[in-house]
Amino acid sequence: MLNKWEEIVHVDGSRELDVWPYIQALTSDAISRTAFGSNYEEGRKIFELQNEQIELVKQQNLSVYIPGMRILPTKANRRMKAIAEEVKSLVMEIIEKRMRAIEAGLDSTDDLLGLLLESNFKEIQRHGNEFGMSFQDVIEECKQFYFVGQETTSSLLVWTMILLSRHLDWQERAREEISRVLGRGKPDYEKLNQLNIVNMIFHEVLRLYPPLPTFNRIVEKEISLGKISLPVGVRLVMPLILLHHDQEIWGNDAKEFNPQRFSEGVSKATKKGQISYFPFGWGPRVCIGQNFAMLEAKMALSMILRDYSLEFSPSYAHAPHTKIILQPQYGAHLILHKI
Repeated sequence: MLNKWEEIVHVDGSRELDVWPYIQALTSDAISRTAFGSNYEEGRKIFELQNEQIELVKQQNLSVYIPGMRILPTKANRRMKAIAEEVKSLVMEIIEKRMRAIEAGLDSTDDLLGLLLESNFKEIQRHGNEFGMSFQDVIEECKQFYFVGQETTSSLLVWTMILLSRHLDWQERAREEISRVLGRGKPDYEKLNQLNIVNMIFHEVLRLYPPLPTFNRIVEKEISLGKISLPVGVRLVMPLILLHHDQEIWGNDAKEFNPQRFSEGVSKATKKGQISYFPFGWGPRVCIGQNFAMLEAKMALSMILRDYSLEFSPSYAHAPHTKIILQPQYGAHLILHKI
């Protein structure tokens, strides 16, 4: 990505650029290689299909609800069904190829899919099929890896770049820390974890622009929450973005960008010390990939800020837009200055 930017910017040292598609390609490539050992080009079709499916679902949710309409063979419903089958087929090809390699003892387990399949294969060998994941389970996990592993990290990175373009003091503080801790060397795990200012910035971005603005849960057994009794089948919606902007919890500057609030860690960031910050979820359903996402974001931002200073572009239109994940509706037009 940086090589492409170098070709675009090198002529006069500065250039306005919509960084959003570049960030999406970067995080897609990262999750493809880490989870599947492939590259972004091989996974491109799956990403494109899932994005089309999301758009169709969104259009359906915004339309007037008519009972039974969603099972009728309309053009949109037929397309959604076709996409689901094609994605399933593409993922199945990847899994079957890897399963054959594992059974032949030829496959390595240096990526997430390899670890998952090897673990499942051994579990079935020891205890039988009822204790292992079904083929459909593995397919659904892979589809989840592809979507969530890419979209959430790209959302975090792009909003961080937008906010740092507006708040040049924090951009400079982050660059100074990166220069001091990493120098010009290749970022490694230990050094990336020493980036405290960058970490504070990311937490503040996740507070203001959480990738998933709401969480949904279905009640599976009757339960009481305080004085409220909830029957089976009720859908609970947690408006995360409202909690993250609540002045009673965060103070009068709740809607302002202030990474300093996380200087003593997440637990002491709120006004009342409440558990009201959970961009990756909470409890047993907390996102398994949160540490990976944060590490990837630190690596990417560090390499970007070492090479470029970011300036807010007059052509940028601020329009946070939820397409399952919170993203900039009209892109992220920034001015890049080569350092």
